[in-house]
Amino acid sequence: MDTHHTGQLARTDSARSAGPRKALTAEFLTFRLGAEEYGIDILRVQEIRSYEEPTRIANAPTFIKGVVNLRGVIVPVVDLRMKLGCEKVDFNGFTVVIVLNVHGRVVGAVVDSVSDVLELAGDLIKPAPEMNTTVDTGFITGIASVGERMLILMDIEALMSSAGMGLMDTSQALQ
Repeated sequence: MDTHHTGQLARTDSARSAGPRKALTAEFLTFRLGAEEYGIDILRVQEIRSYEEPTRIANAPTFIKGVVNLRGVIVPVVDLRMKLGCEKVDFNGFTVVIVLNVHGRVVGAVVDSVSDVLELAGDLIKPAPEMNTTVDTGFITGIASVGERMLILMDIEALMSSAGMGLMDTSQALQ
C-alpha cells in the first residue's frame, strides 16, 4: 500500500512540474529594427524570405511597401520600420521579410535582420512601462532581458490586424 501511494505522489509531482513550466514558457522569433531587438510569437511565423522589391500599390499607406506573389498568394508587405516610426535605412543583404499568418491572412513584415529563436520563461518577461507619449505602446506585450540583450516583445497579430493597418476587415479580425 505504501508503494502505491509513493508512485501516485511521484506522478503528481512530475505532472505538477511539467504543467506550469509548459504554460510559462513561449518561443519568440527575434529580429532587429535599427539598434532595437524585438520578439514575436513564433507560432505566427510562416517562413522567412530574403527581401525582394514588392510591386507598389497606388494610394497605399507609406508603410505598405507593396505586394509580392508567394506561390500564387498575393501578400501585402509592411515595412515595420516605417510603421513603428524608426529612422529610414537602406535595405541590404540582411534585410528579410517575415511571412506571418494573422487571423488566417498571410502578411509580410520587412525587418533589418532575424536574430534567432528564443524560448523565454514567463518570469523573464516584465510588463512594458507606461509612457505618456505619442508612441503607441499598445502592441508591446513586455520587455525581456536575456543576458546583455533587451528584447521588446510585440503582439504582431494585434499590430497587423489593427484598424490603422487597413490590411483586414476588423470585424473579421475580432472573431
